[in-house]
Amino acid sequence: MPIPIPILQNLRLFDSLPLEKLAELSQRLSERRVERREVVVRRGSMEEGLGFLIEGRLQTVNFTLDGREVGIDFIENGDFFGELAVIDGQPAPEYVIAVAPSRLVFVDRDRARELMFSTPRTSASVAERLAARLRRAASHRALLALPSSFQRVCAQLALLAQKNGGRLVIVAPPTHQEIAIMVNTSRETVTRTLQFLQGLKVVVREGNQLTVQAPEQLQEAADGKLVPGKPG
Repeated sequence: MPIPIPILQNLRLFDSLPLEKLAELSQRLSERRVERREVVVRRGSMEEGLGFLIEGRLQTVNFTLDGREVGIDFIENGDFFGELAVIDGQPAPEYVIAVAPSRLVFVDRDRARELMFSTPRTSASVAERLAARLRRAASHRALLALPSSFQRVCAQLALLAQKNGGRLVIVAPPTHQEIAIMVNTSRETVTRTLQFLQGLKVVVREGNQLTVQAPEQLQEAADGKLVPGKPG
């Protein structure tokens, strides 16, 4: 079934293409639906091309030598993924797993390369995506070097928070298990950390988001200056 043009226009990279090109792609592409925890891309695969997330949430993950799952990044609505393998022609470097029921579409590698470098605007979008990934990867490496699980959870929350209407919020926050995977700790540790932060009103849950009411205290917790059992 063709992908409606308005849906394609809401996807990064597609949003800069002329209508005639979108109409052509609309007829060639088909939507794929995946359930939570379903593997979307396997590390080492050469089959998938450039993926676009229409709706849902995906997480890129890898595994340590002893088999522990390590979360790397999240893929949100409208974004694309798999660009590294498309650019260098190598196998997929990581797994992509659905962390919520999701709708997505794939463009084969040859067509994806043509699309990614078809205009200065699409090339700039690819470069910006890669730059953002590198910045997040650098922040994540620094986060994993923190000495305690409590600090790592707090630092991850600080990284996830975004300004929205003058407030600092985490919209549709990851589950406790997803955060645990990102910072190499247990779900129980994440739960205890959030309970501590909520008890101090550092973060407050408001519907489908977490509001960071005291960003300075959250940073102090990430720095090890504010810990459970120690006066703030």
